Amino acid sequence: MDKSVFLEDLDAFAYREALASGEAIVLIPVGSLEQHGPHLPLGTDTILSSHFAEGVARRLGALVAQPIAYGYKSQQKSGGGNHLPGTVSLDGATLIGVARNLVKSFLNQGVRHVVFINGHFENYQFLYEGIDLALEDLGIKPGAEQSGLLLSYWDFVSEQTLKEVYPGGFPGWDIEHGGVLETSLMLHLEPARVAMDRLVDGPAAVLPRFDRLPVVPERTPATGCLSSAAGSSAAKGGLLYGQVVRDLAVDLGSELLHEPAPAVVPA
Repeated sequence: MDKSVFLEDLDAFAYREALASGEAIVLIPVGSLEQHGPHLPLGTDTILSSHFAEGVARRLGALVAQPIAYGYKSQQKSGGGNHLPGTVSLDGATLIGVARNLVKSFLNQGVRHVVFINGHFENYQFLYEGIDLALEDLGIKPGAEQSGLLLSYWDFVSEQTLKEVYPGGFPGWDIEHGGVLETSLMLHLEPARVAMDRLVDGPAAVLPRFDRLPVVPERTPATGCLSSAAGSSAAKGGLLYGQVVRDLAVDLGSELLHEPAPAVVPA
């Protein structure tokens, strides 16, 4: 059995050994507790970010911390809305504070790089602020050896992969909530948690280009999904997961381990 990369499985002395090199990298998955329609679990964002973190950690020799399992308020144009049952959220100040404290704790213990692997769209800027404030608290200046990094896994999905996953054309990231991408990834990684018999195939959400508060509930489809998951498959999920983990590991390896990126062979 492969050695665990999860901090929760290490004892304190094994963790100290990992820190002794001065090169330790800790990945922190970040998700949410958010409705994803009738066919996916509330923890989808956290489940997926944790799997991506594990895959990358195995390639880099990094460690994976316990995830931040609650996220910033779901927004109607990206997650259906915070008004929907099953979505339990943090306010911005709380998420900033959690990220700030985690970065400070890990860097103070001698971790070289802390990397947030985000799986919930609305989290991004609050995680950014938390990292920035932590570095300011610690007096870590530009050019320092220690650092905090932030990324959302979907930003590493290649155009070629999108063409294969969406042969009829990619509908756009703004309505990919509970749709083909997340459902396919879950079918590949956690098939027992997907209820395909409960999937509802319907038209994609049509939302205004502005945000209105309080929201107009009827603008969110009754399923809570912003696009249909019809056409999802474990094969598509395997393609997505494999490609993203490879590219993510290459980019992080180049940035943090100074490993040269593989040469691009002309077609």
